[in-house]
Amino acid sequence: MELSESGLPIDPVYDQDTRPGFDPATRLGEPGQYPFTRGVYPAMYTKRPWTIRQYAGFSTAAESNRRYHQLIHNGTTGLSVAFDLPTQMGYDSDAAVSHGEVGKVGVAIDSLQDMRTLFDGIPLGEVSTSMTINAPAAVLLLMYQAAAEEQGTDTRKLSGTIQNDILKEYIARGTYIYPPRPSLRLVADTFAYCRSELPRWNTISISGYHMAEAGATPVQEIAFTLANAREYVNAALQAGLKVDDFAPRLSFFFVARTTLLEEVAKFRAARRMWARMMKDEFRAEDPRSQMLRFHTQTAGVQLTAQQKEVNLSRVTIQALAAVFGGTQSLHTNSYDEAIALPSEKAARLALRTQQVIQAETDLTKTVDPFAGSWAVESMTDDIEAAAAELMERIAEMGGALAAIEQGFQKSEIERSAYEVAKQTDEGTRVIVGVNKFTADDEEPYEPLRVDPRIEQAQADRLARLREDRDQRAVTKHLDTVKAVAEGPDNVLPPIRDALRSNATLGEVCDALRAVWGVYQPPDVP
Repeated sequence: MELSESGLPIDPVYDQDTRPGFDPATRLGEPGQYPFTRGVYPAMYTKRPWTIRQYAGFSTAAESNRRYHQLIHNGTTGLSVAFDLPTQMGYDSDAAVSHGEVGKVGVAIDSLQDMRTLFDGIPLGEVSTSMTINAPAAVLLLMYQAAAEEQGTDTRKLSGTIQNDILKEYIARGTYIYPPRPSLRLVADTFAYCRSELPRWNTISISGYHMAEAGATPVQEIAFTLANAREYVNAALQAGLKVDDFAPRLSFFFVARTTLLEEVAKFRAARRMWARMMKDEFRAEDPRSQMLRFHTQTAGVQLTAQQKEVNLSRVTIQALAAVFGGTQSLHTNSYDEAIALPSEKAARLALRTQQVIQAETDLTKTVDPFAGSWAVESMTDDIEAAAAELMERIAEMGGALAAIEQGFQKSEIERSAYEVAKQTDEGTRVIVGVNKFTADDEEPYEPLRVDPRIEQAQADRLARLREDRDQRAVTKHLDTVKAVAEGPDNVLPPIRDALRSNATLGEVCDALRAVWGVYQPPDVP
């Protein structure tokens, strides 16, 4: 018997006897209605296609700004910012720990000055921006708000998303700063701040993508993601927020693999599970609180450096899985990302992939074309049942945070990743161009390279910034950040004031480190 990526059986034939007693009214509902299995909006793509959101950012703010203008010119409808590793970890570019990493995997943002440059000439009131940032998410969001205000934008109309999903950092990526509990406090403070200041902003993108990239199966991806989401909802409720005041701004971020049928079923199962959790467990009454809205990125982990052009086929299939699954926005990876940062040509081809699907196929003419498919409905039920069982195990441990502290999710993902690697090495899992259908020679390729001189350029800009600013005002505002962090009040307003006085990202994060400390992962066997 064939097994899915999640280890669930796939029958060679599905028919009307596969799911006896299947009730479409209960399991599916209508598009745009509870439990949202068929999509979160009644008309889905027939009225408004998904947002084409291309992920970009490298080198300096000025260089990334040039790429953004290029993407917009080519038809991108939403920007998505990649930050370099020092920025993700809350360090300035001139910090000793940042050496060698500045501008390498994303753009270096040290201050409000850099944020202004990053979006120079881009009307922030007219574009939707997603920022892949977690531990210092609040700091980058406040910089973005300030830059928009300087453009004359009504910030209550700003739209976009910060990832702000710190729990998955302890599970998969590792770009955490503070211990989990103060990190959750910072997430809840961001929810409250955005409710009053940035009501159209999506305050968190609860991410299964990075866990999937680390090796999580589709079942693990949605189970661990929804368990994390439950933890965030509980944290916000404990902070005194009402569920329908913040839940409509929660969003999600998933991967799309080449296993198209299972991925479609995964997305449909996740919507149904979230709707029922929010309605039954958290008593959310606003239908928007029950809608699982999500961004999708095609699976970078499935791209290969060998025969790199084959990745165009992989990305197309992955993109189709996301569209069939009802995503609200989509990033398609470039074919050369397994080698280096995307070249301009590769980024343009990735964008064109989405445009072909939107403009040349008939996928935008009907809602949920797989509804009623014996195979997909059966797989949707199987994934939901397996994910619910895994979530129950996490609940028995005391919730996602307690399970993280015990190393549960991390060890489960590592076990799944090992199994995939073993199958690949043995040849039982075929990877075209790697262990089958290989080529003796590869065409030469010149990857995009980041100029190593940008680190010194960033350091020089920081030196000038510190020389020109009012240092007494900066120190005063940073002291206020520390004082508020020690108490129960929302820490975002004093951070905002510090940034406007030209405090840097690293200085703000250091102020919080001084109060909350830094996270030291446990030794898990």
